[in-house]
Amino acid sequence: MRGETKDIDRRTRLLDTSLAVVVAAAVTAAALVASSPGALDLLLIAAGALALAGHRSAPRAVLALTTLCMLGYVIHAHPGSWAAFPVLAAVHAAARSGHRAWGVGAGALFLTGYFTVLAVTAPAPQGTVERTLLLLGWFLCAGVTGLIDKNWQAYLRQTEQRALDAERSRDETALRRAGEERLRIARELHDSLTHSISIVKLQAGVAVHLARKRGTEVEPALLAIQEASGEAMRELRATLEVLRTDVVEPGTGLDRIDELAERARTAGIALAVTVSGDERPLPPAVDRAAYRIVQEALTNVARHADRATTTVRLTYTERALTVHIDDQGPCVAGDTITTGTGLTGMRERVTALGGTLDAAPRPAGGFSVRAELPLRTAGTVG
Repeated sequence: MRGETKDIDRRTRLLDTSLAVVVAAAVTAAALVASSPGALDLLLIAAGALALAGHRSAPRAVLALTTLCMLGYVIHAHPGSWAAFPVLAAVHAAARSGHRAWGVGAGALFLTGYFTVLAVTAPAPQGTVERTLLLLGWFLCAGVTGLIDKNWQAYLRQTEQRALDAERSRDETALRRAGEERLRIARELHDSLTHSISIVKLQAGVAVHLARKRGTEVEPALLAIQEASGEAMRELRATLEVLRTDVVEPGTGLDRIDELAERARTAGIALAVTVSGDERPLPPAVDRAAYRIVQEALTNVARHADRATTTVRLTYTERALTVHIDDQGPCVAGDTITTGTGLTGMRERVTALGGTLDAAPRPAGGFSVRAELPLRTAGTVG
């Protein structure tokens, strides 16, 4: 977006400069046709007309310079009414920028000087008045068109803002509906699956207990059912936590990294967290993604790396946040890694933000997760 704005500004400056050159060329050509202007006359014309190139950034300064230069040319060379054209353009630009009083003052000054020159040099007073009144009409038109242009630009900005507000409202409505749907799914899962899995786990546990009490061998299938039901229960609770946490606490981010680290240590993980670089507020999507990546990586350490010693490093740079999690688990280089929902979810979050993710065994043993998240986000993830 910033690059597009720079391109638009560059094209606008080029267009303004081109128009100023065209005005200077037209007035110079008229002066050459009407008489033989001297070096001073050409200098005044060039300065007054070329100054119009800066009318957007400094409309009052351009108006003052153009008016004085063209008035000096009128007093020195006694040209026709076409000499007022650069001043008309400057008055139009001043009115469009909201400096109507400046435009009125510059127009009055130029008309006074023009009328005085005509009164002294023209033989017919009636022609002098008619030419001055005609030029007055042109100045009024320049001021009115400038105001119309100003109002039109304001209307366009308001229309664009209303469109942006409407789009933002639609996005907020969609996010709210998505949140409501996630809460509904969480309730349904809790009311149905949690109950059913709890019964399976309970029945399997009772069967194992009775078998051991009778002194009979417990069937491997029964033990597998007990273990699988317990694992399913843990996975379901984790899923429900994610569903509800992302909806109820949309601000979950690195401000809660200490709480996450403390929970991991309570679970038996020897964890160290370091932060380097200029720590500062992050875009919400980046903040949430970084938190979730650390959370999922620590969950994997607890489940698959036997709660191995782990380090979490957060590195802030001007353009990106790097999240690096290393554990000293049993994984070794060359091991085949089965990509589960956890790593898949990490990759989806990072990809949505336009970042990169590397997750693989470490050469020295253990597992490493490294995510680089650009601070200019390409999307939004919850």
